[in-house]
Amino acid sequence: MKKIGFLSFGHWMSQGSLVRTAQDAYLQSIELAVEAEKIGVDGAYFRVHHFANQIGSPFPLLSAIGAKTSKIEIGTGLIDMRYENPYYMAENAGLTDIITQGRVQLGVGRGSPEQVLDGWNYFGYDYSEEEIKDVTRERTLEFLKLIEGKPFAEPNPQPMFPQGPGKLRIEPYSEGLRQRIWWGAGSQQTAVWAAQHGMNLQSSTLVNYESNEPFHVQQANQLRAYKEAWKQAGHDFEPRTLVTRSIQPITTDLDRRLFGQDGTPQQDQVGYLAYHRNPTIFGKTFAGEPDKLVKELAEDEAIKEADTVLVTIPNTLGVEYNMHLLETIVKDIAPELGWRD
Repeated sequence: MKKIGFLSFGHWMSQGSLVRTAQDAYLQSIELAVEAEKIGVDGAYFRVHHFANQIGSPFPLLSAIGAKTSKIEIGTGLIDMRYENPYYMAENAGLTDIITQGRVQLGVGRGSPEQVLDGWNYFGYDYSEEEIKDVTRERTLEFLKLIEGKPFAEPNPQPMFPQGPGKLRIEPYSEGLRQRIWWGAGSQQTAVWAAQHGMNLQSSTLVNYESNEPFHVQQANQLRAYKEAWKQAGHDFEPRTLVTRSIQPITTDLDRRLFGQDGTPQQDQVGYLAYHRNPTIFGKTFAGEPDKLVKELAEDEAIKEADTVLVTIPNTLGVEYNMHLLETIVKDIAPELGWRD
């Protein structure tokens, strides 16, 4: 059994899209999560990008979804810690987890190249691209300490409101949230770092190009390194591992028009991201009839290693189309792969 979720970037475009405004993007995200829960989808996850026509304010969105659903996990994949204040984020995360009754699965990390140069500068952080690498990890570790709920702040001897003795912590505190934080790793080294610090692991459709092996094998090696490091660290809870895949089942004429292939087999691609000195490898898109996808996905080593699979969705095609996509995966593909009974 595997958990199946969707990952949305929450794009909106004024033309050529069923999602034309920010209002469309956020409200349709809520609607999609509500409908996905009804067919048994386990998770609704959202990517966070700033200065873009995409989801950028996750906590109000996650809270709104939580208020309209009862079971589905609600997460991020991922929040860019280059922009975050750990203290303010700890308050928002704690409150969101309370509103959603402990269903938050918070993916954090360094993030991808953004729409503007050094965007975090506009958020009040005066760091260079090189410096921000270390700052990102430092902020993440500080955030983890804050959501553990240990008192640390010296009380005011003349407070506005009555309070008990001793130091204070960030409020509200949500028990269990600390075990539902995920690190978005792009390499074996960062996966091991995540394990050492007690975070679950998210691995996307691209990773650092660390060998000549196919993408799914390199990613599987990343997950195995993570699991071994977790075992050595001796944490007191079981970790979770998640991979993301682009899966486009083709069952209708509309599917064929949108995603039908010209007969050329899909391949992994190697390239460079901005500010990255080493190449990265991008996983292929799985597109085809359900029986074809079952055979291809069954050979994916990283999926075998993970307990959760997120399907990246073309959110600009609207709720109805994406429900068609998700329902096909849940009913026609997942059971054949043993992901569902």
